[in-house]
Parts: sequence; structure tokens; C-alpha cells
Amino acid sequence: MYVLDVKITGQERTMTRQVLLFISALYLGLVQGQVSYSIPEEMAKGSVVGNIAQDLGLDLKRLRSGKGRIYTDQSTEYIELSRDRGVLLIKERIDREALCGQTTPCALHFQIILEKPMELYRVTVEITDINDNAPIFTVSEMKFEISELANAGARFVLETAVDNDVGINGLQSYALKPTEHFVLKTQNLADGTKTVEMVLQKQLDREKQEQMSLLLTALDGGEPQMSGTMAILITIIDANDNAPVCAQPIYKTSVKENALRGTILTTVSASDADQGSYGIVTYSLSSSAKGLAELFEIDAQDGTLRLIGNIDFEKNAQYQISVQAKDQGGHSDSCKVIVDVTDVNDNSPTISIISESNEIPENSATGTVVAMMNIKDADTAENGNVKCDLNEETPFIIKSSSDGFYSIVTDDALDREQVSGYNITVTCSDEGVPSLSSSVTLSLKVTDVNDNPPVFNSAMYEASILENNSPGVSIFRIQAKDADWNQNARVSYILEESTVNGVGISSFVSVSADSGVINAMCSFDFEQIKNFQFHVKAQDGGSPPLSSNVTIRISIQDQNDNAPQVLYPVQTSSSVVAEMVPRSADVGYLVTKIVAVDVDSGQNAWLSYKLQKGTDRALFEVGAQNGEIRTIRQVTDKDGVKQKLTVLVEDNGQPSRSATVNVNVALADSFPEVLSEFTEFTHDKEYNDNLTFYLVLALAVVSFLFIVSIIAILSVKCYRWKQERMFYKSNGNLPVIPYYPPLYADVGGTGTLPHPHVFNYDACRTMDSRKSDIKYDGTYSRSIVSLETTGTATLPPFQTDKLVNEDSTEQQKPPNPDWRFNQNQRPGPSGAAATPDMAVGTGPWPQPPTEAEQLQALMAAANEVSEATNTLTPGTMGLSTRYSPQFTLQHVPDYRQNVYIPGSTATLTSNPQQQQQQQQMQQQMQMGPQQMGPQQALPPPQAAAAGPGAGPGADPGAMGQPEAPKAAQTPASKKKSTKKEKK
Repeated sequence: MYVLDVKITGQERTMTRQVLLFISALYLGLVQGQVSYSIPEEMAKGSVVGNIAQDLGLDLKRLRSGKGRIYTDQSTEYIELSRDRGVLLIKERIDREALCGQTTPCALHFQIILEKPMELYRVTVEITDINDNAPIFTVSEMKFEISELANAGARFVLETAVDNDVGINGLQSYALKPTEHFVLKTQNLADGTKTVEMVLQKQLDREKQEQMSLLLTALDGGEPQMSGTMAILITIIDANDNAPVCAQPIYKTSVKENALRGTILTTVSASDADQGSYGIVTYSLSSSAKGLAELFEIDAQDGTLRLIGNIDFEKNAQYQISVQAKDQGGHSDSCKVIVDVTDVNDNSPTISIISESNEIPENSATGTVVAMMNIKDADTAENGNVKCDLNEETPFIIKSSSDGFYSIVTDDALDREQVSGYNITVTCSDEGVPSLSSSVTLSLKVTDVNDNPPVFNSAMYEASILENNSPGVSIFRIQAKDADWNQNARVSYILEESTVNGVGISSFVSVSADSGVINAMCSFDFEQIKNFQFHVKAQDGGSPPLSSNVTIRISIQDQNDNAPQVLYPVQTSSSVVAEMVPRSADVGYLVTKIVAVDVDSGQNAWLSYKLQKGTDRALFEVGAQNGEIRTIRQVTDKDGVKQKLTVLVEDNGQPSRSATVNVNVALADSFPEVLSEFTEFTHDKEYNDNLTFYLVLALAVVSFLFIVSIIAILSVKCYRWKQERMFYKSNGNLPVIPYYPPLYADVGGTGTLPHPHVFNYDACRTMDSRKSDIKYDGTYSRSIVSLETTGTATLPPFQTDKLVNEDSTEQQKPPNPDWRFNQNQRPGPSGAAATPDMAVGTGPWPQPPTEAEQLQALMAAANEVSEATNTLTPGTMGLSTRYSPQFTLQHVPDYRQNVYIPGSTATLTSNPQQQQQQQQMQQQMQMGPQQMGPQQALPPPQAAAAGPGAGPGADPGAMGQPEAPKAAQTPASKKKSTKKEKK
């Protein structure tokens, strides 16, 4: 035991109080310890009683987390707990006198409850008395009539004062003034009270003083001392010298607490030796017994004590009644009546819930506390003995800890799936007769714990699906149930990884995670796989999750999706097999047997045979079940040697599928006859096969040519439309660069052109692409190129309009590739040469071209088209690059290069001198654009006339023209060349 001295300073005084701290280790787990405090009464609200956290060794966090609170069975809470500070505070003003009356010691008993885990601490706060009440007399004055003959030592009982304080602060002494004739005498009784008597010490003399006035003062021992007074008025009379005497000083009696009003408790008697009026004794209850007049009364004449109120053993088990016997002369005596109240079983047990849990996990351990309660019975002895029980069939028991505290704990394992909640009824009864009982019902919900895995209805599922199903079709649905609740019962389905014939199972089926529906991921084929099995895991949503597996077997049902296959006779395209039947064969002769199979199963594979057509259907029959071909009549001479039978093989599926087989039968007795018929069969077969092939090939070729023609027409249309658009956008201001073909005749004298500004062209254009006629336009003698001083060559407006009109009336045709070459350069016969009568560069072929020359001309035209297509640029209006300033002679294809002419020893090759001239011209044209401005397409006429090194009088046409390439001479053509040079 620990004793702590704590000083508490008030507004008016400083007191020392003792704090008694009792900490005892109890065997029961709920009551952890006991703490006692001692405080004075009348402390201000909010005053600190004590640091309960420190005294109990608790942490402030524990007080807050455990929701520490005070439990008391009193109606008024005088003490409160501060969780933040860990101290006990005064909640209501404490009046010790109102709380305990004269009972000492006065103490408050309460408990401090903590939760999670549940703990209980008993606290006792002793309330010490302070001197806050003065002694008080119930009457302000007393009157006595005393005979003058009263002897010294005569005693007169005085009213006692009442001081609600106790101990040193209670009533301590009396004082009487004046004290000439009387003195005070006090006597301590067994119950701790005092009786006050006024004793006559000097005889009275009525003749000297008829009345006397005294003052009785009651004093307590408090600091400061407080007092109360009462006036005593004495009237002196004559001749009553004997006082009443009670028969016994103390009377004892008992009464049941449920006794009816009017019950006689006892009778008090007193005797007086005097006679007459002085010998008559009257009885009365002492006025100092506070509250007794409401419960008891005494008959003034005979002294009978009766019960006039309701008494309660639980409030007061004993009453001490002071009875006064008084005669007519003023003499009196007093006695005490002690009334013991007998307990009756009139109180049922009181059940107070201290703490309870509304829910408990199903995996709680045995012994888990779910509720704590305080059970009391105000009765005593057997009437106060309480026994508590719980309703049957609950996994809980009630345990008694101490001093009426009980706890309800689990006694068995809980299972929410079996019982999700309990209504616990606590019934407490005492041992009185008759027994009284009380009950209270607690509702407890069992919360779910993920302790049950999903469970399938079957350990294995079997399902079937028709083959050739659509991917994604539902096969069937599996379902697993989880006995848990909410999230713990939410089941998800997962496809376990496995393989079927080396392929992952996810390629075959899928499982819906929520519904468990199994869908086919592919189209099944019974002929490839007839059945397979896999595993599906059902997993709940608990933490940690629980799962279970199930095996699923899927069987593929066959459909009639395969036609019968004929194994015999074998049908080949290279040879024909014929069955030979002798003409002497009897009826029923076995010609052959059709052997066929169907890869389907069941009735889909049941095959039947029938003769579909034949050369002579009346000669043969086919067995419907076995496929045997037999004769049904005798073979005659009228029957042809070659018999062709078509047998239909049909399965029994719905719908049915079939196959046909041709059987060639030769009715002959010798092999040569069969051989001739066999050859005819082969020829017919080959002829039919070739005819089919040629028909297909012709159709493909015609389709290809049609598509190519459409593409070519569209390309030409687009190309021409693009030329027209580009020409219109240029507004006729495109530069025209004349090309000077080599070895053209000088019309003007010295040069190729008759005038620097006049160009002669022979334009050859085709009239229509579908014809081979050539349209020859006349020679234009008008200058179509206007060279401005800036060096830019443009078309004059009138010429532009003319060109546009011509272009709109007649579409531009591709240029003739032969307009640039003279007769010697054009492709032709090996010895062809220009004639003097014909202008150079014009005229028909001198003689019909050979096949090699025609091939050479085709090659030249193809190269020209390819060159024109590959060299198109946005600035040339669709013209080939020979019209641009960068054109050189190397752009002119030499169609004689490495061209071998059949029937001749000459090979057309390019002239080395011509190649050198072409390279020089190319270098000059590349240097030209660098020296001229960006807008100058042609050099000015003066600059064009005067070449490098020429004087002012140099002839513009004197500039040398590059020679045309010559064909490599052969020995056969050297003589002709020599003659031409001589001429």
C-alpha cells in the first residue's frame, strides 16, 4: 500500500489530505487495481481530485484509445475523468452531509472502464468533513416549571443540538449561562450521541425569583468554531418533588420493512411516585430525532409506539427513537427505543451494462469478452444473493469477477455461416422467497471472416458442344458458392493454364470471371479432337483469398460435315481402270465392290450405295449396304462392250452428304477388246481435261488484256489532261527552245535554218491511235519564237491562240522519232541511202523494211516513249527534255547501237566521233545556264551568231553543226561509201 500526501489549497484554507493508493493483483482479469483518494467536501467544480493515470500507471494514449470513462451506480456523477490530462475532476459540488449524513467514513465508489481490451479499475474517493454547519437546536426555547421544593441534584433533560458535521467538526460541548442554580451534565450514549441534562445545584426559592431565563449554547470543534443557542425559561412552582422514572432505559424491537402502517412496535412505560396531578406521566418523542416523527408516533397516555410511515431496510436498517416521560409538575425522564428493520425480499436484482460489443468476428478466440455488467441486489443475506444465467444454446458463459461485476465471454468457436447473430438474454435472480429476477437482452452480430473457400456443386463437370460451332458461343455455365458474406463471398472464375495437344487451353475456351460462363474460343472439329478437359479455379474476394478447383470435360459432338470418301476404285486422271465382265457371266455376277469411308461418326458415317446412272441400268445393280455391283440379268450380244456406271455413295447424316464414283465395266471375253475400249476412255478424259484448261486460260488472258487496256486509256487521258492544264496556266509564256537536228540541209545558205528567226520543221503526227496513217503538216515559215532584248524567248499572242486552237481541235500526238534523223541515220536496210530527189528527213521508206528493221523501229519507238515519260517536269508542259536548254545530243537515242540485223554482217553501233561531239555539246550546255540569268532561256541573236573566237562579221550560220553518227561500216558497204564520197 502506498500513502500519498497531497496538499489542496482552497480560497480560505490549506488542508492536507491523504491519498490512499491501493494496488492489488487480483486473480480475476477484469479488475486490475484499486485507488483511493481523500478530498474535503465543498470543493469547487473542476478541482483536481488526483492524477489517476499516474497512480494507475496508465499512459494517456491508453486512456484515449480505450475510451476511458467512469461508471457509477449513483444517480449523480460527482467525479469526471479527463482523458487528455489523465486526472479526476470535480464535476458537481459535493455536500458530505447530503451525501452520507452522519455516516462515517463517507466515500464515493466508482469504476474506471477501459475498452479494447476491456479493463476495470475501482476508485474510492473519501469525502472528509469540513466545518460548514453550525450546531442547531430544533426548538428555539424550552420552558420548565420547577417546584421550589426541587431538591439539589434534580435533573432536567434539555433538547440536544444537531450538527450535521461529523468528527471534530461535529457537536462537541454545551455551555449554560448563568450557572448560579443549574449546571450542565452530558452523557455519551452507545450510538455516539450525547444527552444534555440541566442539574439543579441550588434550591430554588419562588419567593425570591418566580421565573428564570437561561441560555444553552452548543459548540462544535471546528476551525473556526461555530455554535447554536437555545433559550430556557424556568417557572418556579411548588410541591412536585418526584420525577417520572422509565421502566427501562433502552427498549429494543424489530419490524419488517414491508410492515403496514399502524403496526405497534413497542410500549414505553414510566412511573411517578407523586400522586394526583403530579403523578400523571405523559409520553412524547424527542424533537431532536430528525425525520422520525414522519415514521413513528407514540401514544402520550399509554406510551404505545406505532409505525405510521414506510420504512426501507435498504435506506435505514435501524432506528433509535428517544422517548420522554414527563409528569405534570415538570419532572421528566427519558429512554431510548431501538427499532431494527428486518429485510424482506422486495428488490429484484439490478443489471447495469458497463460495456458491450455490438459485433464480434467469427474467428474470435474462446474467452473473448463481449460485455461487462454490474449486477446488484439491494436486499441482504439470501435475499441479496444473485445468480445469473444465460439463455440456452449460445456459445457464451457469464463469469463473476468481484463485487457484483460480471462479464460475458465466448465459450465455444463461432461460425457466422451457421449463426450470424445472437440475442443473449441474461437472467439474474436472487435466493429470496419468493425469488425475484431481472433480465436484459444483448444483441451481438457475428462478423464474417474469410474462412470458407468457394465450393462447386460437383467435383467434375461434363458438357458437350456440336462441332463447327461459332467462336464465342457459350458452352455451359459453372457455379461455385461461398458461404461467407459480402466481399468474402464474391467468387471470380479463373481458367487454369494447361495444354491440349500442345496448344494452350486459352485457345480453346474462355471463362467469364464474373458469371462462370464457359465460351468456345474456336470452332471445334470432331475429326481432330473429340474431347478435352481443363481446370477452372474459383477464387473469392477475401484477404487472403481462398480458392478451389474443378475439372471440366468437354465432349465434341459430331456433325455431318464430311462427305464419304471412295477408297476403291481409285479415281485417277492419268489412267482408267475398267472392270471386265465376261459375256457368259451369270445373273448376280460380282463385278466389283465400292469401298468408301466417312470420317464422321455414328449415323453420320453410315453409308448407303445406289446406282445413279449407267449405260444400261437394267444390267447392273448396287448393294445398298455393301456397295457390291452385280449383274441382274444375263449379258447379251446387244449389250455394248463399254459400260460406264456412276454410283452415288451417301451417308445417313442430316442433311446427308454424298460422293460419286465412276466405274468402267468392259463386257468382253478377251483382253484386246478391253484394251481398245480403255484407250477410248483415256482419250476422252484427256480431251476433256485439255479443253477445260484452255477455256480457263483464254478467260484469264482476255480479262488481263481488258484490264490493261482500261488502265492504258485512263493513263493517256490523265496525261493529256495534265498537258492542257499546264499549258493553260502558263498563258503562252513558256520558252520554246528550238532543236537543231544534225545534218539538215541548208535552206538559207550557210546554216541549217534559212534565217536566225525562221525555223523550218517537218511535223509528222498520227491522226488517230487506232490508225497507222501519217499526217504531214506543211513547213512553217513564220517565226514562232520572239526573242526579246532581255533574252527571254516567248510566243507571240497570235501564235499562242493558234497553238491553243490547234490543240483544242486536235489532240497532241506523240512526235515521230524519225524527224530528227536524215535518211542516212534512219533505220532501214543495210545499204539504204538518201536520194537526191527527196528532201533529207522526208519521204517513205526507200524499200520495204525487213523484219529486223521493223524490230529496230519498234525498239526506237519504245525507247522514245520511255524517255518522254521519265523526263517530264512541271516546266516542260509535257514535252520531252530535248526541248529544254539542258538538252544535248546524248538524249537522242542511238537506235543502231549493238543492233544486230539478221541476214547482214553489219552491226549498228554508235560512231566514236559522234560520241565525242555529244560530250562537247553537253559540256557547253551545262556552262550556258551558269553564265545566263535565271530568266534567259536562249541567248540573244547577237550572242548566238558570234561564237567563241568569231569576229563581228562572222556568219551566224557558220557555226559548225555536229555530225550525225555513222553506222559502222562492213566490208559489204565500203564500196558504196567510197562512191558516195567521190560524188
